[in-house]
Amino acid sequence: MSAHASGSGVAARLAPAQPKTRGFLHIDRHGAGPRAIYVVTYHRLNPNGTRPKPVEAVGAQALIELLERIGVDFHLREVRGALEDILRLGSANIPDLWLTDEEMLEKGLVES
Repeated sequence: MSAHASGSGVAARLAPAQPKTRGFLHIDRHGAGPRAIYVVTYHRLNPNGTRPKPVEAVGAQALIELLERIGVDFHLREVRGALEDILRLGSANIPDLWLTDEEMLEKGLVES
């Protein structure tokens, strides 16, 4: 058995982690009831030239699935409060969402 680490394992440890960017999600509700349309936009707090790309969800279930895919933590009080605000007021922000540039592209939150 060799005591040397495999080449790919060493490369993975040496590769710098892609920095995450702090931002927030803004959600607008259009309409009411089960066919309401929710427009979700990720805003970076330190913009670098990439433009946010609004993502649309039709219905509350689609919104929940989209937020799960993005990585929103529903256990946080701020997230639950924002969801209540969307129902009550029609829009809200979900603060402190950290994503890498790659994650933003992968989730369709910025224009490529």
